[in-house]
Amino acid sequence: MAVTLWMHFLRYNPSEPLWPNRDRFILSAGHGSMLLYSLLHLAGFDVSIDDLKAFRQWESKTPGHPELGITEGVEATTGPLGQGLANSVGVALSGAMLNARFEEHAPRLVDYYTYVIASDGDLMEGVTAEACSLAGEWKLGRLIVLYDDNDISLDGPTSLAFSAEDRQKRYESYGWHVQQVDGHDAQALAHAITAAQNDPRPSLIACKTTIGFGSPNRAGSHKVHGSPLGKDEAKLTKAALGLPDEKFRVTDEDRQSWAARAEENRREYSEWKLHLAASRSTAPGPMAMWDTLHEQKLPGGIAAQLPRFDPAKKVATRVASEKALNALAPSAPWLVGGSADLSSSTKAIIAGTTKVKAGDYKGRDIYFGVREHAMGSIINGMISQGVFRAYGGTFLTFSDYMRPAARIAALSHIPAIYVWTHDSIFLGEDGPTHQAVEHYAALRAIPNLLVVRPADAEETAHAWLLALTERKRPTALLLTRQDLQVFDRSGKEFAHADGLHLGAYILRHEEGTANPDLILIATGSEVEPAVGAAKELEAEGIRTRVVSMPCMELFRAQDAAYRESVLPATVESRIAIESGVSMCWHEWVGTKGAFVCLDHFGASAPAEVLAEKYGFTAHNIAARGRELVARNGGKA
Repeated sequence: MAVTLWMHFLRYNPSEPLWPNRDRFILSAGHGSMLLYSLLHLAGFDVSIDDLKAFRQWESKTPGHPELGITEGVEATTGPLGQGLANSVGVALSGAMLNARFEEHAPRLVDYYTYVIASDGDLMEGVTAEACSLAGEWKLGRLIVLYDDNDISLDGPTSLAFSAEDRQKRYESYGWHVQQVDGHDAQALAHAITAAQNDPRPSLIACKTTIGFGSPNRAGSHKVHGSPLGKDEAKLTKAALGLPDEKFRVTDEDRQSWAARAEENRREYSEWKLHLAASRSTAPGPMAMWDTLHEQKLPGGIAAQLPRFDPAKKVATRVASEKALNALAPSAPWLVGGSADLSSSTKAIIAGTTKVKAGDYKGRDIYFGVREHAMGSIINGMISQGVFRAYGGTFLTFSDYMRPAARIAALSHIPAIYVWTHDSIFLGEDGPTHQAVEHYAALRAIPNLLVVRPADAEETAHAWLLALTERKRPTALLLTRQDLQVFDRSGKEFAHADGLHLGAYILRHEEGTANPDLILIATGSEVEPAVGAAKELEAEGIRTRVVSMPCMELFRAQDAAYRESVLPATVESRIAIESGVSMCWHEWVGTKGAFVCLDHFGASAPAEVLAEKYGFTAHNIAARGRELVARNGGKA
């Protein structure tokens, strides 16, 4: 399957591995990673025999599962089954959207195919059902999946749990072109791939194969899936296949064949470069957008375009997010995205543009339907192509459905943007099924993910600016449904919202020049009652500082001097205030601090009742502060 594809169909250039119009190959069955590394080596990419020998070893280019950014030629991080196939839908969508923007002035400048090898396990995973349903909806005809239909998974034959459904009919029902071939018949495969290329629908080619093909004693057994053949069986297998018993063997004839194929691709690349240059000459205006999309730069002074908000009016941060998104979108034509059927609630939509749909990919708004996991995986695939920056929106509690994709984005340094609204117990009557409590801590536990919970509309605008300028990390925006106070930053009482870019900052200073008696550290909607508590305590002579900490990850990355200026080590009376579990706040409050948090689920009741019952009021926070200062030997 792989050799037929790479030797006769796949366009690539090992000298320019990121050639924009290369065909993409994604090994969704990432547990077979050595197949991909071997192909890359033979095709002339920067993967040597020594790299193959270092398979799964420390700091090698050949980790146990393919990782984007580690190995030249790897297009996606795969291994968690389903992620590669779901990613491929985003890769194919990105190509269709890019082509739509240039086909009038530069036909066939973008006409790459996205090829996938997927396993039974990939097709079992629910995320692929979501994503492939969308691929059929969008009619992504340049997406071709070779399904390694070998009837085996790790535990045994697929009849254990995957025999009742007809996978081919399922994909036909998604609107896919479906074929079945003998996966060991190169000529039949070639005919099937050609037929798939000529069909306007996405294609699934079910390739019947035998796992461990050639092994006298292990062929067709699930034991081949998860463990090596072993020295003796490997020797027998080579003999059965007519191969000499040599390790890491590549014949001169094979090298010449692969070199000839690479040269064919280089010639096609050279022709494409000439086409690009000619298009720049004949249509310089439209083609300027080509560079804009690939560079993804924001213009200078972009902060001046951020919306401003009237302190006299309360604003939900999801509404502020909508205003910020639409203020920045004209300067970022590479920004696209949508929501999992909740755009009217998340407000994550770019006004004045069109919907991406089958046959019309020029728009910027993407409707994913109720498919959170697929949305996360698809935007990963889109962003990995370096042309579009994609965002996806849903309620914060449903970020759980997106977590595997968010983790892959963080691992792969994909700067996805998550617009997760309805972020707390203050949804009120919706009740605990929709009230996020453990999600802040759970998301902060993912390395390389920026979790941003802005305190008001002004911080929200800067959160969007942060997300758009971030190139190596995904950003999660945790936003409120309920209206919040907009802090009046025009005077001396409240600091400028650009402090958000530092992760935490002193929003409201204590009175006097001495260190404070108490520091209140809060995020999101809890900053407002923290400010109210500070005013109450200041009136009693307890010097109280309010720190807004919208992003722990950014604050942790600041130098020690800045962190000390915000949270002086000598001030041990600190209270963390957040309507979620207290986990992860111990780092900032120390052993003598306290929490106004929620280490249990919420309840169905009006938001103001929940605030009173659970202690998220200025008066309760002030009482806790008063007790803490007294306990630590401060003012009674």
